[in-house]
Amino acid sequence: MYERILIPTDGSETAETAVEHALDLAEQYGAEVHALYVVDTNAMSLSLGGEQLDRIEQGQYGEMDEVRERAERATGYVTDRAAERGIDTVEHVSAGRPHSMIANYVDDNGIDLVVMGSHGRSGVRRALLGSVTERTLRSTRAPVLVIDED
Repeated sequence: MYERILIPTDGSETAETAVEHALDLAEQYGAEVHALYVVDTNAMSLSLGGEQLDRIEQGQYGEMDEVRERAERATGYVTDRAAERGIDTVEHVSAGRPHSMIANYVDDNGIDLVVMGSHGRSGVRRALLGSVTERTLRSTRAPVLVIDED
């Protein structure tokens, strides 16, 4: 049923909870896992100049080593956890609008299932999905399994 499962990750606790669910499914179906970290250029554009954003979008981080390290930690977590279970993993980092990049990755890589965190919040906002999760649900045709850390 599932051959390729995508885990969009930001390295948060909620994303790490989603990783466990995705790996359980990958084990059950013998699926390959794809770990995707998207550098949100919309959020970064408020603090960075256009030239720096262009380099990030081309995978040239330069002085953005912290961003690269965060991305590598997040996707590396998925790879490490998958390796413990003998599951093949593909790591990818991209830059742009997260929901658009997730949808593009799904289309470009034949993804059968997306498993991602809800980015749950406390209080009244807890009932609402994170904006990236909600937009991903609306922008991809692949099934999306949304995991809350609770």
